Order: sequence, then C-alpha cells, then structure tokens
Amino acid sequence: MRSLHKIIFSISILLSVILQAQVAELVSPDGQLKLSVFSEDGKAFYSVAFSGKTVLEKSPLGLVTNETDFSKNLKFINAEKGKTEKKYTNQKIKKSEVNYNANTLICTFENAQKNKISVEFQVSNYNIALRYQIAPIGERMSAVVQSEVTGYQFPKSTTTFLSPMMSPMKGFARTAPSYESGYEADAPLGKPASNKEGYVFPGLFNIGNEAWVLLSETGVNSQFCASHLSNGTSDGLYTVEYPNPAQNNGFGSSGAAISLPGKTPWRTITVANSLKPIVETTIPFDVVEPLYEPSQNYKFGRSTWSWIVWQDPSMNYEDQVKFVDLASSLRYEFILIDALWDANIGKERMKELVQYAKSKNVEVMLWYNSNGAANDSPMGPRNKMSSSIERKKEMKWLKEIGVKGLKVDFFGGDKQETMRLYEDILSDANDFGLTIIFHGATLPRGWEVMYPNYAGSEAVLASEMLIFSQDVRNSEAFFATLHPFIRNSVGSMEFGGVLLNKYLTKSNQNKNKRLTTDAFQLATAVLFQNPIQMFGITPNNLTDVPAFEIDFMKEIPALWDETVFIDGYPGKYAIIARRHQDQWYVAGVNAEKEVLKKKLKLPMLTGKTVKFYNDDKNREINSKDLKINKNGELEIEIQPNGGFVLK
Repeated sequence: MRSLHKIIFSISILLSVILQAQVAELVSPDGQLKLSVFSEDGKAFYSVAFSGKTVLEKSPLGLVTNETDFSKNLKFINAEKGKTEKKYTNQKIKKSEVNYNANTLICTFENAQKNKISVEFQVSNYNIALRYQIAPIGERMSAVVQSEVTGYQFPKSTTTFLSPMMSPMKGFARTAPSYESGYEADAPLGKPASNKEGYVFPGLFNIGNEAWVLLSETGVNSQFCASHLSNGTSDGLYTVEYPNPAQNNGFGSSGAAISLPGKTPWRTITVANSLKPIVETTIPFDVVEPLYEPSQNYKFGRSTWSWIVWQDPSMNYEDQVKFVDLASSLRYEFILIDALWDANIGKERMKELVQYAKSKNVEVMLWYNSNGAANDSPMGPRNKMSSSIERKKEMKWLKEIGVKGLKVDFFGGDKQETMRLYEDILSDANDFGLTIIFHGATLPRGWEVMYPNYAGSEAVLASEMLIFSQDVRNSEAFFATLHPFIRNSVGSMEFGGVLLNKYLTKSNQNKNKRLTTDAFQLATAVLFQNPIQMFGITPNNLTDVPAFEIDFMKEIPALWDETVFIDGYPGKYAIIARRHQDQWYVAGVNAEKEVLKKKLKLPMLTGKTVKFYNDDKNREINSKDLKINKNGELEIEIQPNGGFVLK
C-alpha cells in the first residue's frame, strides 16, 4: 500500500512539473536581477527575483487579437539568448551620456491554430523590458490587438504609490483623461481606484520595505495605443489595460491595428532594494531609437509665461512685452505666450511681438489647442493642429515669423488615434524647425529619444492647479516628494513651477496663499526635470524677493548631465543631486509636519565651498557660503513645507 502511495505521489509531482515547466531563465549582467519564464496549463508566465527575493510572483503573459488568441493553449517552441549594448547621448533626459548593457531573451510560443508569438526580454542591471513580437497569422499580414493579459503579481506585503486614470470625457470641457490626478502613498495592495478606471503609468510599489518596483511602458508611437494599469485584484495582480472606448469622444478603436510581423511597445520593470536605481533609471530611453533625423539643432532652456499667475487677462500685447523683458532680464531663452493670443493679439501684431522678443534675445513659443473633435475646450487657436493641411499651413506661417516652438494642449486619451495625432504634430513640426511641448496630455513614453524636437509633457497635477485648488495647495509638498520617484523618473515633466509670489495672483495679495517656502520653490527647479522649464516668476519678483533668489534663478540650468539620488521616501521627503557640466546642485523638500534633520553624504561636494539656500526657523529664506567637510558629509534641517539647495 505504501508503495502505491509513493507511486501516486511521484506521478503527481511529475504531472506538476509537466503542468508548470520552466522554459527559460535570464539574469542581469551583475547577477542580481533574475527573470524566469515558464508555462502552465497552456498559458505563459514569468516571475522576477532580486537578490534572491521574489518581487513579482507568477505573472501572466499574452495578448488577444481579432484573428487569434495568444493568451491560452500555448505551447513553448524555443528560447534564444543574446546580449545587447549601446552608448548614446541625449541632452533632454536626466543623464546626458548613457552606457546600456543588457542580456536578452526571446521565448517563442505557438497556439492551437499553429500561430506564433514571441516574448522579447531585455534584462539590464535593475531593469527588465518586455514586448511581444507577432508573426503573420496564416495569410493575415495585419491584425487588431484587442487586449493584453500581461500582468504583475505582487507579494501580499506590498504597498502602492499610484495615480488613478481619469474618467473619459469629464472635467474641464470634457478634456479628461489628462494624467492630472494625485497620488495615494503606501496604499494597500489591490485597492481599486475610486472611479474604477485603474491607474496610470508609472506606478511604484514597495514590497515589505525590502524592495521597490517601478512599472511603466515606453516606445509608444502612432503604431499602437498607450496603456495603463488595471485595478489590482485582492491578491495583488495588476494587468495592462487598453484605453476606455469612451475616450476621444468615443472615436477610434481602444485596441491597436498593426502590420504583421509587428511588435508591441515595451513594458518596463525597474527593481531594486533601494530608491536610488528607481530615481536614476534610464530604461525608458535605453530600449527606443530616434524615429527621424532632426531638421536642425534644437535649443532648450528656461522660459517665462504670464498665464500661470496673471491668467487670461494677461493675453494682450502690453503684458507680453513685460514678460519678454522679464525673460531678457533673467537671461532666459524663451517666453511662452499662452491661450487666446489669436483673438487678443492677432497674427499681425504677433509678428511684431516675435521681432521685439528677438531684439531682446528671447525666442517665442505659442500655445495651441489640439482640437479637433475630441472635446469642448473653447480657447484658441483651435482646429489648427488636428488636421494635416491646416497644421502645415499654420506651421509654415510660424516658421516665417520666427516662432521656435509650440505648447499644444487638451488631448484627452490614449487611443492609437490620439497617439497618431501626437506623432503627426511632432513630425510636421520637425519639418518646420519647431519644438513641441504637450499639455493636458498623456505620459511621454520614450519620446525624448524617439522625437528629436520633443520638449516635454505635463501629465502631472501641475502648477496651474496650485492656482485653482486649495486642496492642491495644501498637498503641494506631498506631491513634490513623489515626482522624482515616479512621474519624473520615467519622462520629462513640464510642471511650470517656481512660484515666488506669496499669493498666487497678479496683485500678490488676498487669495491663493502659497503654503510652501521660497527655499522649497527654488528646490523644485532642481527636483523637477524638463528640457524647457517654464517658471512662474512674475515681473514684481525682481524687486519683492531677495536678490539672491533672482540671481539663483538666472543661473539655474534646464539641462542636466547627471542625476544622483541622495535620500528620501515618496510622500515624505526627497533629496537629489543633478550636475550641469561641472556644476552640482543638491536640492531637497520636506512634506512632513515636523522639521526634518538629516545627515547627507555628498561625495560630489567633498571639500568644496558651496552656496546654501535654506529656511530659518521663521520659514524665511537665507543664503550663505558653506564648506562641505573632507568626508563629504553635511547635517541639515528642512522646515515643514520647506526646502534647501546646495550649489
């Protein structure tokens, strides 16, 4: 009888092995990050471990097309391993020179209809990128990818740092979703978004205070839709979801039409036992390539803009002259002239204004509405960016009068139809030598590399909401301590910050009181990264804030050669260092209710005398020279809602 039990037990073990068979394994070049791919009951899965600790448990792979199903009845065919490496430069991201090395794996599966799909992985130190390669399906050379089952199964000890996907066709003039929701820090695993729409990329996860995982995607262009994370299940599974069909006013497919053979965008997973590799990752840029050659050497830098504080009434010739003069006095490269310039200034006077700006060594960027038929936003110029013929006519005029860039607003969706509009605007703008910033827009997904004239996206609860919402003003420091770890970690973030008015109004009095200190505001000029930084300085700040603040803002760069994590915890405090050429800046902000005392290790400043901008106990900013000791250590205090900068 015992022998029979042994035989049955052995058979059950054998069946378990057959049902769950590991098909491939891949480790990072440093051996810390391990990917395992396996099949079970005709389905494909993967898992991820870091330093021997499981960070993603059995997680599903696969997708469904209108021609065939690649999510079930899969049989493993083969696995091919290799290596990839490249060196590249890009002045628009957090690090200007990058050396990328990864081990590669392509696992091929076949479904019941003998159709093949491959899953391509690249595993570098701290990062995994994966995407699907779809072969022709019988005689079909095209297909619609309808959904994915790609998922991320987290251990139950995980907490989350996520931002909800906005409901479609809601908000101002039905312009949502625009990636402008807030975050909840250290939320329970599997907690659904309040509107049931899931969560945007990127998403940050803390696994038992022992490991961190950052999820995102990259390489999305006109050939695919963008995606987001589902609501998590009660046991911690998040999956890739395609756009809600109601986006874009219901127009366009929620899936992706692709030519075969074809590839999906990359899903990226950054894994570490500290936040340093999360802040410093370059994986969104490592796995993508430029899609076209730049028509010229594009210029990036700093900008003034009247609208953020002076709002719509400032859209007139005289006020814009004041902000040109402000840009000139600050030695900034640009002025942004925002919505309604077409009606309030007009094209003829805009020619004069552009020439006046040029006489002051300031280049002009103009705001445009993306509409279109996607929403009801009324501000002009409208219907100039949404069709090829009108867009090229307008861009020809813009080039003729000397405009250097555009800020295009109000997109509201992740469908392939909208991704095509983003790409068409960028591609046409390159033909006319125009840089492009997107506002009211989706997350950029590798676009700094893919599109040479791309200059940033909002896709965040940005400075305009500090004007409009008391709740956002109350949470300004909280959100600022999240962005370096999440949103700004994966792409340029056009926040529009550094507001030095005590009250966020033109009169600088009575309402919209700013709750953060001046040192906090200066720190965000370093913490927030975008190749064109639009700062909220107003002409009165030249005389009503300490002169050393203006001197600091005259010298702050917008382009960085290196980014280094120093210390922090998302939602509590953040301290990072950035280098421009030979000049280091170290900046931090505190969202806690108590004074934060920290001993910092700053090897890049060892033995150097630096400028130290900080708040005193009365929350007033001061500036002094400070020598960093021979150990590169410094003890600091950061006031609540305050900040500091070392330069």
